[in-house]
Amino acid sequence: MEEEQDTGERPPTDQGGGRRSFVRRHWIALTGGTLALVMAVTGTLAWLAYRKLNGNIEADRMTGTLLGRASDRPARGDGQAENILLIGSDDRTGANGAYGEAGGQRSDTTILLHLAADRRHATAVSIPRDVMVTVPACDLPNGTRTRQQVTQFNAAFELGGPACTIRTVERLSGIRVDHHLILDFTGFKKMVDAVGGVEVCVPRAIHDRNAKLDLAAGRQTLTGEQALGYVRVRETIGDGSDTQRMGRQQQFLASLLRKVQSQGVLFNPARLWPLLDAATSAVKADPELSSLGSLYDLAQELRGMAPSNVALLTAPRRAYRLNANRDEFVQPQTAQLFAALRADQQVAVKPYAASPSAGPSASASASARPGAGASGYAAPGADGSVSAAPGAGDAAAAPEEGEVLEDPTALPSPSASGFAGSSPVLEGRTADQDTCGMH
Repeated sequence: MEEEQDTGERPPTDQGGGRRSFVRRHWIALTGGTLALVMAVTGTLAWLAYRKLNGNIEADRMTGTLLGRASDRPARGDGQAENILLIGSDDRTGANGAYGEAGGQRSDTTILLHLAADRRHATAVSIPRDVMVTVPACDLPNGTRTRQQVTQFNAAFELGGPACTIRTVERLSGIRVDHHLILDFTGFKKMVDAVGGVEVCVPRAIHDRNAKLDLAAGRQTLTGEQALGYVRVRETIGDGSDTQRMGRQQQFLASLLRKVQSQGVLFNPARLWPLLDAATSAVKADPELSSLGSLYDLAQELRGMAPSNVALLTAPRRAYRLNANRDEFVQPQTAQLFAALRADQQVAVKPYAASPSAGPSASASASARPGAGASGYAAPGADGSVSAAPGAGDAAAAPEEGEVLEDPTALPSPSASGFAGSSPVLEGRTADQDTCGMH
């Protein structure tokens, strides 16, 4: 039997297929490695970005300590409704020094933001800075304590910081403040610039050297510097009152909310990152709200609300009977407003009687201003009526600002007849209103 000789020949192989298989495996490995690298870099950048933004936020831990026992404050409301106090500080130290001489800071703007439990509507109430209130005794970081006194509202921030402002708001409204945010001038400017400016409607041309404003009438898109001047200027617009300024602030906030809700900001990384960086750098918040996650959740809740369901208004006010340069609350409307918020009721608003950018007028909010009689200064009764102060003679004089006296600014009791369950229709606006179209 003959042995088969090995000729050295091999069965034919698909060399082209082998090369393709090798290239495919190589490409998959390369693509997978690249993807893993991209994901690792992206994850690292995301972590660094989160850490950077989260580190921007300054936590205000002292305020909670100074507010004291929970039993000394209004009870938290039932359900998931939240009340956030937004404080615009007129601090003029550091980068804010360009806006005036350094000194004791006061709350330039204070807004009580009520978020309904269903997160379908919100109410933002501006508290007039010049309204006369009783500022309660407040604890200070140095261990001392201020005395209770009747003075204008924005003095509370100067006397005892945000804790004293919160205590004052809780005292006059009966509403528990769940969180607070403090914003300064510089931070406000950066936020406006980060969204590419904010559009407002200017009823008449504005030329104000002190406010650094030179605006023509009509629609204007304001830069951060212009926006700061616009929301702060008083003397050269309207009647020069703080009430009209609050109306302009509400108009601006409504426009800012619409701008932030637009896809041009939220889905544009080139605008979203500067906005997040500016916003987190600009605020000081209570510990529960001083994380990026908490602020993001808050922003999402506001973004999810229809602008038509966001009401902006000023607590009803009129000229203070003892000093025309100060304000006092109008009753019973103010008590009804706060009662509605405590009950988590939606507050209805109607257009301002005057120019939408002017804000609420005293005549539209209340009856004629009462004056002091010959028997002494006038003091409101529990139903909001006015009568002469008991026991005051002809020689009685108006108390000096800061003097301790029986509170002439106290709100009627929340349980007083006629207040429970009734929510007035107040002058204001909703965030969807185009104020240019309302002129």
